[in-house]
Amino acid sequence: MTNTNLSSQLPPLTVAGRDALVREELARRAAASVESAKVDALVVFDLNNIRWLTGFTGSAGTLIVRRDEMVLVTDGRYGEQARAQLAAAGAAARVVVGTSAAALREGMEQSLSGAGAVAVDPTEVTHAQYETLRGQTSANLVALGGVVQQLRRRKSSAEIARMRRASACTDAALAEVVPMMSGRPTERDVRDELEYRMRRHGADGPSYDTIVATGANGARPHHRPTATVIEEGHLVVIDVGALVDGYHSDMTRTYLIGEVDPVLRRMHDVVRESQLAGLAAVRAGMTAGDVDKTCRDIIVDAGFGSEFIHSTGHGVGLQIHEQPWVRTAMPEPLQSGEVVTVEPGVYREGLGGVRIEDLVVVTDTGCDILTASPKDISCLQLAPTN
Repeated sequence: MTNTNLSSQLPPLTVAGRDALVREELARRAAASVESAKVDALVVFDLNNIRWLTGFTGSAGTLIVRRDEMVLVTDGRYGEQARAQLAAAGAAARVVVGTSAAALREGMEQSLSGAGAVAVDPTEVTHAQYETLRGQTSANLVALGGVVQQLRRRKSSAEIARMRRASACTDAALAEVVPMMSGRPTERDVRDELEYRMRRHGADGPSYDTIVATGANGARPHHRPTATVIEEGHLVVIDVGALVDGYHSDMTRTYLIGEVDPVLRRMHDVVRESQLAGLAAVRAGMTAGDVDKTCRDIIVDAGFGSEFIHSTGHGVGLQIHEQPWVRTAMPEPLQSGEVVTVEPGVYREGLGGVRIEDLVVVTDTGCDILTASPKDISCLQLAPTN
């Protein structure tokens, strides 16, 4: 198999100026009296948030964003890597390396010295990390949620380029693997081929645990592939994504195998109609809840409402699930530049399930669909047995 040339140069992924956005957000919240104290520093523990702010990809580090500087504190394994990655990404930060627990503690204490109030996001810090931080500073610790996550919602052109590339790797792999299902492979066989071929097409790996669910297994939205064989009359749900330079793609298609139960075909038709309507509803200014309602109303009207058992979508970026959440009664409007999924589904226990999902960039006038695999699928015919 030849490798499709999907590995052409990606635009540089720079982070310059993102620390200023954090400071502006902290000042905005203080001015709006959202929080009780004006903070002198934000301590970032979440590695995805650290990567977004600095370009650092190591597995251990703490970032302090102060009013006049950023400091990344990491251990001896990552000193050289951190300095190189921060310089390449254009991060205005200095690196403090601790080669022992005592040195790391000292590095944190010095980086927080003089701060009167220090903010931490309660959703990204463990109890142990919080208690350790309390011992490293005399500052007042303030709970301040979602500062960096909110800033990450709108993607840069370089971030979108990576998700577009990841989607192309997934599309190319799926196009090669779908015909193989006529040979009665197992769910695991299909998963293994998809993940191998995504890498061959330039992905760093799968975006998450690939889902292949055939027959009754399709009624479980997050089914893990087994040795179950794809057979005549099954629907096969394939939920697959690729990872490129830290950024994820996400796509689901459902395939009809041979002659299927009329209920299954009806489920597929309804979900496809719902998903297309959801795509048409996405645009900047539309609330996430209204997109969900657009999809859900079609499924409810068709009589499958109780079998649509999850939200319509979610944001994607450095994490496969991140803000914004496209679900019922979410009043927050979508913003241009956000990347979200639209993935309605219907699941009937003992029979099977259908989910169809695309990854899209929200624009002022609609959306740019990143995933291109066909979704209007005719029945796949199984090869005759010997």
